[in-house]
Amino acid sequence: MLKENCLALWHIGSTAVPGLAARPVIDMLAAIRSLEDVDGIAEQFALLGYEYLGESGLAGRRYLRKGGDERTHQLHIFKSTDLHSLQRHLAVRDYLRAHAGERAAYAALKRQLAQRFPYSIDNYCEGKDDFVRKLELKALSAYDGDWDQLYLAAREVQIPRRLTALAEAGSVAAALLTDQGHIYRGVCIDTACSLGMCAERNALANMLTCGESRIRKIVAVMPGGKPGMPCGACRELMLQLDAASPDIEILCDYDSKSSVRLRELLPEWWYEGQRTA
Repeated sequence: MLKENCLALWHIGSTAVPGLAARPVIDMLAAIRSLEDVDGIAEQFALLGYEYLGESGLAGRRYLRKGGDERTHQLHIFKSTDLHSLQRHLAVRDYLRAHAGERAAYAALKRQLAQRFPYSIDNYCEGKDDFVRKLELKALSAYDGDWDQLYLAAREVQIPRRLTALAEAGSVAAALLTDQGHIYRGVCIDTACSLGMCAERNALANMLTCGESRIRKIVAVMPGGKPGMPCGACRELMLQLDAASPDIEILCDYDSKSSVRLRELLPEWWYEGQRTA
């Protein structure tokens, strides 16, 4: 339904945390380009059994639920640039996955509230508010959101388009984070000859144009939304820009946030020579 407007979709909430007691409700979080486009297809969600409830008390959100008061699914939609709203959900999920003590305490509270308020979802949710607020603060303080920011920044400009019969652009996008904390983006340019450019090199060119050369992290997003590895030419160009380049982190998998260092993708003699030059 959201199609190209959707840049990322995550499973969140208690059912996304293995081992956590949960009501049988699937919570989903979507990052999109345009809220206006979502509003424009509000009526179509009813065909899938969802109620479109607008912001529902939270500015910048679009909230949908399935199943009415006995809800089975909930969809929370935010703009991809609303990073705080997106990351507070992801941070809590990941924190509970990683901390057994917090997970057990939350489960105990949920069971207690379910027994006290078996027929009142409002009282059940209100009973969790204080615990969840404190949990969210701890989770956000421990959360590294760099990969979310880079991945979404790349996805925002990943718009495949044909320029002429001989050239197209945008099927691959890249975003990099510099040592000064700035993000630069680029898309691939494919031509019928060798005049094209990889998305990574396009992002590098934007960075260099703005006077920076030291990269901390980079992600290249392939068609379909999966991260991919830079080609050999992009790896060599990154290496030659700065003596610290072997330590650049490259995202391998967005779901697990796994990454490799540039040094792991190049022969040792090559990056050692760069470091001692």
